[in-house]
Amino acid sequence: MSDAISFTTGEAPWRPAANPWLIAVTVSLAAFMEVLDTAIANVALPHIAGNLGASNDQSTWVLTSYLVANAIVLPITGWLVSFFGRKRFFMTCMGIFTISSLLCGIAPNLGFLLLFRVLQGAGGGGLQPMAQAILADTFAPSRRGLAFSIYGITAVCAPAIGPTLGGWLTDNTSWRWIFLINLPVGLLTLALVWRLIADPPHMVRRKRSETKLDYIGFSLLALGVGALQIMLDKGQEDDWFGSHFIMILAVTAGICITALIIYEWFHQDPIVDVRLFKNANFATANMMMFMVGAISFATTVLMPQFLQTLMGYTAQSAGMVLSVSALLLLIELPLVGRLIGSFQSRYLIAFGWITLAIGMYVSTQRIDLLISFRSATLLRIGQYLPMGFVFVPATTAAYIGNSSRQEQCGRRLGELHSEYRQQRRNLDCHDHDCTAIAISPGEAGHEDEYGEPNVSRCN
Repeated sequence: MSDAISFTTGEAPWRPAANPWLIAVTVSLAAFMEVLDTAIANVALPHIAGNLGASNDQSTWVLTSYLVANAIVLPITGWLVSFFGRKRFFMTCMGIFTISSLLCGIAPNLGFLLLFRVLQGAGGGGLQPMAQAILADTFAPSRRGLAFSIYGITAVCAPAIGPTLGGWLTDNTSWRWIFLINLPVGLLTLALVWRLIADPPHMVRRKRSETKLDYIGFSLLALGVGALQIMLDKGQEDDWFGSHFIMILAVTAGICITALIIYEWFHQDPIVDVRLFKNANFATANMMMFMVGAISFATTVLMPQFLQTLMGYTAQSAGMVLSVSALLLLIELPLVGRLIGSFQSRYLIAFGWITLAIGMYVSTQRIDLLISFRSATLLRIGQYLPMGFVFVPATTAAYIGNSSRQEQCGRRLGELHSEYRQQRRNLDCHDHDCTAIAISPGEAGHEDEYGEPNVSRCN
């Protein structure tokens, strides 16, 4: 991102006047809404298709439109903050997200629903990176691990809670409530952000005349990421590279993303600072986040679909299998945050990967068509609990070592971390799409750190 923020050195670190833990809960709640809104819509697609008179293939664009808009806006949030200010931009994103949720809930047809989902994805794109930047600036490094454990609830627990909540709403009320439920939470979060959050004094908004939008970088980003998202979401149902449409998307994504990396690497005022990956610690942390996220979303998407389509579970019952592990993770994440102060992050991460590998191996041996509800729940716990020992230390590791340019690095790291999570989310969403379309509208409602990395080099 462009150097939108000026910093004052030689002074005591700024800390907000409000209770930092209230701030952590507030920004985590906003990010929780954004992640939840992706997962909660998965189980409602057959209901949406039946109610709006659309085909199952067409209904999957409800996910695709949101994810494409979200992924395009997400990497440029730091540039937008340079004009709006962090608090104002955060509140603007929340306002757009909340209003578009209302519009999605009252959409008269699929066309309007897709339009409003694009707006919702654009508003949600700024919530996760801003939440991470605010947490990094609010807490001292010694307490940042515990703070990020609270934030970890949004990225790890929301995908597990979403199918349960979405299934209950669609089975007992209407699919429209998966969007309308955002209204009270969004209004509450807006009020808390306005009351508790303040921009640090070392942040200075730049005037329009002081900077120029990186039009080439933004165009390459929008085309490359947009093509990649659509390719991943539509590839399986269009027979992947047997489709000319998917081939065109793949070539477009490959050319644009490659050109984006090369162009931004040498650009003096890049819209996405890819040079952060010169830091081996940061690059390794992102790779681990990508891997654990891919596993998380894959199991979160495929387990309820397996239970619904092959085992005859209702959407609500399938969601309950996931919710038990999510509730246990709520207890685990703060404990892992405290352990970071007592043990080296590398040991926690190693323990997490070893137990995760064991849990996945056991799942491959035990999942079959005779599995009981209890066994499926225990397998899900074994798949999910180890992720907390990877997520929290890896996220914290990417922020340790920042000094005078802490906020700028924090913002950039937050954007790139969130972009990695967005891409791994979509690697798994196309698997859901091909499974979801097998459920007809009539059937759907009646199925029986390591170490202490130094990331201060923000060039």
